[in-house]
Amino acid sequence: MQDNTDFMNQPGMKDNMKELLANMQKTQKAIQEIKVIGEAGGGLVKITMNGTHETMEVKISPTLFGDDDEKDMLEDLILSANNDAAKKLEVAIKDKMVNIAKDIKLPKGLMPEIENTDN
Repeated sequence: MQDNTDFMNQPGMKDNMKELLANMQKTQKAIQEIKVIGEAGGGLVKITMNGTHETMEVKISPTLFGDDDEKDMLEDLILSANNDAAKKLEVAIKDKMVNIAKDIKLPKGLMPEIENTDN
């Protein structure tokens, strides 16, 4: 593994870091605008969440409304839909970050999670 102690003194590294910071700011804004929809019960319950993990909308199919005995089932479906949206959001954020990091020439070993990805 390469020694990263003099990494900022490499030719062009300061410019690369400025570019990285600018790209990170753009990416953070883009992440905030991400919207994902989590579903449960074959689409009977849907939750829309944004990139800041804020639940924006909950939609429940009218076919689920009935007597009080269905309350527990409905609560479980809402929980499952919310968790599904959170997982999809995590994947979308990671994908954005990997795409930004691929374009930056960082020393080998600094970000191993992007070294084995396809371009």
